[in-house]
Amino acid sequence: MLMKKRFNPIKDKSGEIIDFLMASPDIPDDETLRFKLRLSIEEAVENVVRYAYDGGIGWLEAGTSLDHDSLILTIELRDAGVPFNPLERKDPDITLSIEDREVGGLGIFLCKKMMDTIDYRYEDGNNVLTMTKKC
Repeated sequence: MLMKKRFNPIKDKSGEIIDFLMASPDIPDDETLRFKLRLSIEEAVENVVRYAYDGGIGWLEAGTSLDHDSLILTIELRDAGVPFNPLERKDPDITLSIEDREVGGLGIFLCKKMMDTIDYRYEDGNNVLTMTKKC
């Protein structure tokens, strides 16, 4: 990661973390792409802030990098919270009415649709979520 920062504690810092990532020089100027990136970042960051630690007392390391040859943007979130692979969750059935759908899972589903790849791994006691997008 070329640009990264550790936020500690993360309680009430979702906006600050999202703004930090969106201010990265790696994020392209294209408004349509920025919308997709911001939505994906918001969903991923909110999941960590809300669920990784009891009471939001913990850290989140967030960073970006851009491969200038392939123009692939990488966004990485790393935390030491409760191990959780959001990719194991079944995609919601969006053909059902809101009343008939199970609660949860829509955010990561949107991330999967907006980003080119999303990868999760549990490494050295940390959750690591990596999202990529061709710019």
